[in-house]
Amino acid sequence: MNGRTRSTARAVMVLGTTSGAGKSWLATALCRWYARQGLKVAPFKAQNMSNNARVVPGSGGRLGEIGSAQYFQALAARVLPDVRMNPVLLKPENDTGSQVVVLGEVRADLAAVPWRERSERLWPFAQDALLALMAENDVVVIEGAGSPAEINLHASDYVNMRTAQAARAACLLVSDIDRGGAFAHLYGTHQLLPAAERALLRGYVLNRFRGDARLLEPGPQQLLALTGVPTLAVLPMWRGHGLPEEDGLHDEGPGWQRGAVDAAASLRIAVVAYPRISNLDEFQPLRQLRGVQLRWARSAEELAGADWIVLPGSKHTSGDLAWL
Repeated sequence: MNGRTRSTARAVMVLGTTSGAGKSWLATALCRWYARQGLKVAPFKAQNMSNNARVVPGSGGRLGEIGSAQYFQALAARVLPDVRMNPVLLKPENDTGSQVVVLGEVRADLAAVPWRERSERLWPFAQDALLALMAENDVVVIEGAGSPAEINLHASDYVNMRTAQAARAACLLVSDIDRGGAFAHLYGTHQLLPAAERALLRGYVLNRFRGDARLLEPGPQQLLALTGVPTLAVLPMWRGHGLPEEDGLHDEGPGWQRGAVDAAASLRIAVVAYPRISNLDEFQPLRQLRGVQLRWARSAEELAGADWIVLPGSKHTSGDLAWL
């Protein structure tokens, strides 16, 4: 650990074969499970790219921002969220630029630094935050970002395997089986990782499974024979868990969505989903509210029939106003 801080925590890391595979959900569940065992738990994600953020205590008595996922993971762990749990937050402002938030505070000087060079400058902040949390806790539950096997980005990716190696983490690799191709995703990710990083993989997790789990056979056994890594869990499709998606709408098509099973749902709420919508996860409770139907409206036609129209916040106000 470079001799910088004595580590006392064990680290468990949730990696994904793709974005949206279920990393945030599984990390949140693990935070709560370890907390229930009486352990002192902290969540961690070295870098988030999301406009969904929460205000939490920062350094020197100031307030700062972290991604919503780590905020909810901290609540699941029954601890107070703080900026070290997500030391770097990138908040997209357009297709090629993001606001850079380091330990809760905006760093305009880093926003203009090229991507790969910026990663090298950001890693020390993330590493120090990780080591500090490991020195204070029994378990640190770490969330990766996207896929750890993006070979075009691997040299500058500090969020996944560089963090895993620094924490000596036991890594779980989760794949969304509902999308199809889960075994190929798991095998391909394993094969693209360097040998030293593969050695950190402790198990595969198949997420969002529907149907008879016996139909998976002999897939897990064949994957074990090919990679030496077992499939540790098959998690069911669970739509009503209430946690927001980290960085996307992830809705179910253009129609009106019933927030709960309620044949008498009568109130229709349309949320205008402009390109740089901010904190869209705050509308998640509407999807669980009885008597409500929700729609993310991306065109004027999709506002038809709405009782309420909500104009949410924006990370790029002038651009979204022009779109609107």
